[in-house]
Amino acid sequence: MLTVNSYFDDQVKSIGFEGTDGRVSSGVMNPGEYTFGTNEAEVMKVTHGELIVKLPGSDEFVSYPAGSQFSVPANSSFDLQVPVATAYLCYYG
Repeated sequence: MLTVNSYFDDQVKSIGFEGTDGRVSSGVMNPGEYTFGTNEAEVMKVTHGELIVKLPGSDEFVSYPAGSQFSVPANSSFDLQVPVATAYLCYYG
């Protein structure tokens, strides 16, 4: 079954499903600044565009262009600056 989510007044949208290795979502973000919270660990892969990310415990933003990825620990939050429309894959757990 597919799960469709919308965040930040429809500026971020994702479609998720339960894969053979756990939950996965694919989404798009319009330019803007966002803060996301996590319940479980996440690996985010940027597939198009760029995410500029401040991870938990860091004071600095780091650029993750298309083709790169980053990990976020469970039960935390992270800040994003999205300079251009960006697509991503997110793996949970």
